[in-house]
Amino acid sequence: MITGTEHEYSINDASFNALPVSDLIIQEICGTIKPDISFGEVVLGKELQKTVLEFIPKSPSSYLMTLEQQLVQGMNDFYTKFPDQYKLLGLGMHPTLTLDHTAVWDHDEQDIYTTYDRLFNIRQHGWLNIQALQVNLSYSGEHQLITNYNKIRSLLPYIIAITASSPMVEGKLTGIMDNRLIFYKKNQKEIPQICNRIIPERLRSINDYTRLQNEIFDELRLRKADILCKEWLNSSGLIIRFSRNCLEIKAPDEQECIYSDMAVCAFIKALMRNPLSYIPQDQQDLLDITDSAIIHGVSKLEPELEQLYKTAWKHSTQEERHYLPLIQNRIECGSLAERMSDIYKQSGNIIAIMKDMSWCLQKNKPYQ
Repeated sequence: MITGTEHEYSINDASFNALPVSDLIIQEICGTIKPDISFGEVVLGKELQKTVLEFIPKSPSSYLMTLEQQLVQGMNDFYTKFPDQYKLLGLGMHPTLTLDHTAVWDHDEQDIYTTYDRLFNIRQHGWLNIQALQVNLSYSGEHQLITNYNKIRSLLPYIIAITASSPMVEGKLTGIMDNRLIFYKKNQKEIPQICNRIIPERLRSINDYTRLQNEIFDELRLRKADILCKEWLNSSGLIIRFSRNCLEIKAPDEQECIYSDMAVCAFIKALMRNPLSYIPQDQQDLLDITDSAIIHGVSKLEPELEQLYKTAWKHSTQEERHYLPLIQNRIECGSLAERMSDIYKQSGNIIAIMKDMSWCLQKNKPYQ
């Protein structure tokens, strides 16, 4: 199974104030402003918010270590180019960002962003302060597509629990471990089918998916938003990218380092080799588990996650076993969000926490 990943990192000054300068960074590297550029072993890309830069491995691969090597080289190249100017930070949201300190990309694709803003108001955290780890898994043929789609769909609540890393909004703990998805679930509430409460319905055939997609497109056309009628519009936690022959998992929060991102990929890939008949398939059950994962992280789901981990280990490759102990650690000790919350309650120093997390990203060392 070919894997591709996309990683979103906030751009900060030395005091971890977010900087809306993705366009200036791209311009300094290549001499002009483009939506994405080749940068050694990675592609650097813009996001809607200018405070975020996306890192994508130059080549998808069957091997997670190959993806990790490309991304680590890209991160090293970035800090070689900008040794003192910027600090990059993972996590599902920037912990202290206020909306007056961000900005919308104002170069290409303005017709798309203007339409989004007219329909949904993009000047909110659900658009301008979210950072996801996106995992793209290839498929071959409709049978594999449907089988893998339904497996991943049922795994989404547990992936959300393990990857929760956004416990803070505008410098305050909210008591919720995945605030990114709280905002994300409602950022297109005017047409709720687009996000579908994160968890998509079970598929029997590709026609089920295209039927829902066409219903969304009909709603958009009624609102004179035809420009958004593209396959990437779907904002569920799992979508099909027919143009790439892959399933795109959009639910996970970005983690603190590339190694941790690869561990999430290893967990998913190992579980894909098992029928997973013991976890819920019912839509309402999955929605309820998702709500628990968003609020509590792993703490309310430890028995289920431990069972999933045993399954993953049993069906994992040697390479995946290199990464999987990190997932075991998250299950036993809590998601990043739970750890960040505990540390902040003790120290009250969010800047120190962000400094540690940024160091983890730069050095590719999981947070301990």
